[in-house]
Amino acid sequence: MLGTRPWVAACFLLPALALLGALVVYPIGYSVYRSFFDASGNGFVGVDNYHEVFTDERIRTALKNNVIWVIVAPSVATALGLIFAVLTERVRWGTAFKLVVFMPMAISMLAAGIIFRLVYEQNPDRGVANAVWVGIHDTFTAPAPFPGAHPVNDKLLTASGGAFTTRSVVKAGTPAALPLVGVKPEDLGGAKDAIPARGVAGKVTGTVWMDFTRGGGGTPGMIDAGEKALGGVKVEAVKDGTTVASATTEADGTFTLPASADGARLRLPAANFASHYNGIDWLGPSLVTPSIIGAYVWMWAGFAMVLIAAGLASVPRELLEAARVDGANEWQVFRRVTVPLLAPVLVVVLITLMINVLKIFDLVYIIAPGASLDKANVLALQLYQSSFGTDVNQGVGSAIAVFLLVLVLPVMLVNIRRMRKERQR
Repeated sequence: MLGTRPWVAACFLLPALALLGALVVYPIGYSVYRSFFDASGNGFVGVDNYHEVFTDERIRTALKNNVIWVIVAPSVATALGLIFAVLTERVRWGTAFKLVVFMPMAISMLAAGIIFRLVYEQNPDRGVANAVWVGIHDTFTAPAPFPGAHPVNDKLLTASGGAFTTRSVVKAGTPAALPLVGVKPEDLGGAKDAIPARGVAGKVTGTVWMDFTRGGGGTPGMIDAGEKALGGVKVEAVKDGTTVASATTEADGTFTLPASADGARLRLPAANFASHYNGIDWLGPSLVTPSIIGAYVWMWAGFAMVLIAAGLASVPRELLEAARVDGANEWQVFRRVTVPLLAPVLVVVLITLMINVLKIFDLVYIIAPGASLDKANVLALQLYQSSFGTDVNQGVGSAIAVFLLVLVLPVMLVNIRRMRKERQR
């Protein structure tokens, strides 16, 4: 139409076509060819590699995880992006908020993986997620006062569930001695020196203390000078399996039970010595995939928000105002007007993220620890492991690559058709 000679157009297109062929067409063609050969590349095996793709347990786990990724990650990121875009539209500091939400996009997948590997650290002193979770837990459930403490002699026996009971029954007026060891120095803190309980007629008394003298010495089972009291320990009196009385030790380690405790055995419940709550195993086999998806959403929710906010800016305001004038509340305006008008943008964001998660690799490889890596496996990671891992078989790796391409193609075709319809409008 413009009178351009064909050979001139070909000269201009040739560099682009050469790059396209070298970087796209040739790798795809060679991967298809290589998928029909064995690990050495010399023996033709037909479709055996594809058979292994659908029968190998690790690859099936990777496929299942990819399905979870495709369904959950794009949906959650798009939904959050929509909520952020709509809620910040009328807020003065909306631009600053959008900037903060979008900032993770400037971080590479590798850096984000390292960040969230630390966030999900099991130790609450290092991992932010467990630090918050443990803080919330300890707000409603008091931690054990002396985790790990245990008896030192035969005066106390270990009962079911980790509790400790006296060997014999106690008598009113005769103080009971309940010595323990194994208390961590940090749990003692500013504990007072233990003192022997006084006998009180008609009542059961006693002392719970740390039966350990610094520098050695002292008499086991006896309160020696300098030995520390264990305050805040719950003591129960049990008769025939029923708790008849209970008390909590004072700061000096002493306790007093009513006359109903006479002839009962004393029990120190396991709750006194339970280990401190250590949070959730975020990167354990059951939660590793949702945890990694959370890291992905943290990165890509800002991307979705920016695109949806751009689409929201082009929505005719008169339609929104007309809906409000007709009596629609804000939720109805959002659900029946805003979302339908944003549908094309939401589809673009959703499809883009679906293509992106189908080839997710970096986050899974960095965040998942070795013990949970198989449970967090995805196709792109399995492709790498099959091709370059310990069991090198580039035939199987090529088959996974072809299968991954087949999974991506329908999503790409839907996107292309949508783009063509947009152009026709």
